[in-house]
Amino acid sequence: MPQTDHDIVIAGGGSSACVAAMRLVRDYGLRVAIIERGPRRTARLMAMPAGYMKYLGRDDFLEMHHTLPQPQLGGRGPIVPVAKALGGGSAVNAMVYMRGQKEDYDGWAQYLGSNDAWSYADMLGHFKGIEANSRFNNTYHGIGGNLRISEPGHICDTTEDFLLAAQGLGHAYNPDFNGPRQNGVGIMQHTYGLWNGRKERSDAAKAFLEPLAHDDRLTIITDARVDRILLDDAGRAIGLAYRQNGEEKQIHAAREVLVASGTYNSAKLMMLSGLGPADHLREHGIAVRADLPGVGQNLQDHHEVPVIATTRGKSGYFGEDKGWPMIRNGLQYLLFNSGPVTTTGIESCLFYDPDGGERPTIQLYCAPIVYLDRDVSSAKPTYGVTFTSCLLRPKARGSVKLRSADPAAQPVVDCNFFGDPDDLRLTLASLRHARQLLKTEPFRSKIDAELLPGPALDDDDSLARFCGQTVKTNYHPSGSLRMGPAHDPMAVVDAELKVRGVEGLRVIDCSIMPFIPSGNTNAPAMAVGSKAADLVGVR
Repeated sequence: MPQTDHDIVIAGGGSSACVAAMRLVRDYGLRVAIIERGPRRTARLMAMPAGYMKYLGRDDFLEMHHTLPQPQLGGRGPIVPVAKALGGGSAVNAMVYMRGQKEDYDGWAQYLGSNDAWSYADMLGHFKGIEANSRFNNTYHGIGGNLRISEPGHICDTTEDFLLAAQGLGHAYNPDFNGPRQNGVGIMQHTYGLWNGRKERSDAAKAFLEPLAHDDRLTIITDARVDRILLDDAGRAIGLAYRQNGEEKQIHAAREVLVASGTYNSAKLMMLSGLGPADHLREHGIAVRADLPGVGQNLQDHHEVPVIATTRGKSGYFGEDKGWPMIRNGLQYLLFNSGPVTTTGIESCLFYDPDGGERPTIQLYCAPIVYLDRDVSSAKPTYGVTFTSCLLRPKARGSVKLRSADPAAQPVVDCNFFGDPDDLRLTLASLRHARQLLKTEPFRSKIDAELLPGPALDDDDSLARFCGQTVKTNYHPSGSLRMGPAHDPMAVVDAELKVRGVEGLRVIDCSIMPFIPSGNTNAPAMAVGSKAADLVGVR
């Protein structure tokens, strides 16, 4: 065994890795090294709640994956960005703090054949343990953790209209989507809070790693691409090979290697290391160390389709980030810690089931502006509102495969959006419900015109084509290295996150999720990291 200064080495420095590293050092006294391909810090502007919007569509701290063209989307291959910075998605996202549903985690436990492990009751302690919630301190929430969570510091008129219109259609107001029930309409909590008297992003690096800045048991290596998991002759994971500043380097672990490179790149790293479907590895000239057919399979992601309308007068946040309004808002933030800069702009959503069930299948966001990704529409930002219907539990499954044996090459991602007809059916039903919101007061009196899909598109066939032309990711890839029971040949890791057939190796990020949670995945990623620390730390 090579000499090592580290008990644990972690490939990737995202949300789950930061939580796991903090707890392994603080709670278990272990020596931990994180290797992250992105920079140690993002731009200062990203710390402001509204600052992330200046970086939408840019690749400063993101890696853009051009997924395979999809026949069911008219040949489109949606672009899916993934984070490239210490803190992972928590450093670049829109900061929504959402756990999902009780049934999600109980479903994991049932699938695993476990009475408690990975159940909601089990995971709730991890969610509460990392929280420093500014609003709730009860059965469902904690205030003693590192992650600062609060409501937006500013709520706009369009958000208020959305809350009232949804209630007008019969949806109950929900003050806490992470509490006893998820269904209903309300304000979303976010991962930001007060830092030195100012409301700022509470990303995983700031929340969990900065408190250990002077602890020599924690080593952080950034701007370094992990290329391979090092295996000894017996097939045990003993470290990582990585590239930094053009130089090939190695780092070794006395106890375990943890993989947390994100759903796409964790699968890629496994395959580059000879761990994956044997035939696929041989296609690329990679020696097979463990034949794991499930590596890269079971890919899931939340995706959404918009309904966009303009308003008759000024509304929402259009124009607030340019010219004099931008200067005014910036000064208000700097001087008084208030105003539009203290919100991400996406303040509210509606959880519901178009089929009328109690368990939501759709998360319908309200964006107080005319907004759509540039690659799917030429609609120009103006005063208006965008409703996006995000499918919570898609039935379709995609895949991640190697493009080549070159570690610098991106993997081949098949997102398979609408690969199951029921996914499209639910999306169409929610699109029609979003249109009903536009026709409900107080929106009805304020809406000028529906831009997209547009009133001319009303039958299922034309709306289905529209869905194919506009569907986009909600930035939550999951499941490519799924956790599963011993009898599932496609399971890659077991209930302790150990990779099948490989000693000393675990996966601890969203790629282990057998079924995607019913909500934004940053909070679940952190809870997975916390649980992983307990699994790794106890011997």
